[in-house]
Amino acid sequence: MAISQSIEGSFQLIGGNFDNAGEASIKLKQELARLGLNEEIIRRVAIVTFEAEINVIIYAAAGWLHYAITLEQIKIKVEDMGPGIENIELAMQEGYSTAPDWVRELGWGAGMGLPNMKKNSDEFKIDSVVGEGTTVEMVINIK
Repeated sequence: MAISQSIEGSFQLIGGNFDNAGEASIKLKQELARLGLNEEIIRRVAIVTFEAEINVIIYAAAGWLHYAITLEQIKIKVEDMGPGIENIELAMQEGYSTAPDWVRELGWGAGMGLPNMKKNSDEFKIDSVVGEGTTVEMVINIK
């Protein structure tokens, strides 16, 4: 592994921009591969970042995906300027979705985003304020 110091970066996410859906998660996946991380870690990071990215695109006007890579872990923080989540417990249930029909017709919004993020993270935290936005913080341990 070629990590000698903390590596940080971020990607701006634009709500409704399905043409670039997955771009941030692909770029982070490529960075992790360049650093020589094992495939299982890269797979987990790709899943959580892709799901978070899609949620921003579906629900928010815009957002940011921040990451920090150290020898021990990968920290990911996704903040959005969206409507917020009224009931986080309900939103964490597999299959629960508030995605509009037109988003579902595109093949998104199946209600697996937040559960998949939690399932593939070693640490998972979500905070949301209705009318302001949502912040999801995830940690994936490397060792």
